[in-house]
Amino acid sequence: MTIRVLIADDQDLVRTGLAMILDAQDGIEVIGQAANGREAVAMARQARPDVCLFDIRMPELDGIEATRQLAGPGVDEPMAVVVITTFDLDEYVHGALKAGAKGFLLKDAGPDLLVQAITAASRGDALIAPSITVRLLDAFSTAATAADSEPAQPVVPLTEREEEVLVTVAGGRTNAEIADELHISLSTVKTHLASLMSKLGVRNRVEIAMWAYETGRV
Repeated sequence: MTIRVLIADDQDLVRTGLAMILDAQDGIEVIGQAANGREAVAMARQARPDVCLFDIRMPELDGIEATRQLAGPGVDEPMAVVVITTFDLDEYVHGALKAGAKGFLLKDAGPDLLVQAITAASRGDALIAPSITVRLLDAFSTAATAADSEPAQPVVPLTEREEEVLVTVAGGRTNAEIADELHISLSTVKTHLASLMSKLGVRNRVEIAMWAYETGRV
């Protein structure tokens, strides 16, 4: 099946470049382009793309708020959103993921990682660029030290294997990579992910990763 993508970026050249990269891929079709967040939300609600690719800084409505309106808590039929930006500020990363984004990339990530993120998001999976993972770890480590508080723990403790899966998810691994690294099947990976989401009270693997960062698991 063809993955239908909506791109939103306030720079014409960037939008065109992203569209060219994605349209050149088998199984991906760019169905629309928006120049600001408000236009992007309206287009997304009308066209219902499989994946939205949003820039962080846009006029009228920024990428984080646009993501929240389409994928955030309380949205009945959340869409898959991947945020891509030139800005590596940690608060942007945290804000986008909390708003419901299924992936976060820098614009220098390269075509291969971009396609991987789009494909993962279309499957309900998620991908965070490894370089961003490192910054997240640093940011949450600093925040935890400053807060000087005990991390929240699930009511039902995680099993040893779930702890292992948790760490690999926080490292930005895909399901296939987790299966290979832990020497388990893909179906077993999915079972552990479902259990983690239930125990932690989160909706997707990105929120699993955020919980791991915030509670000092990594």
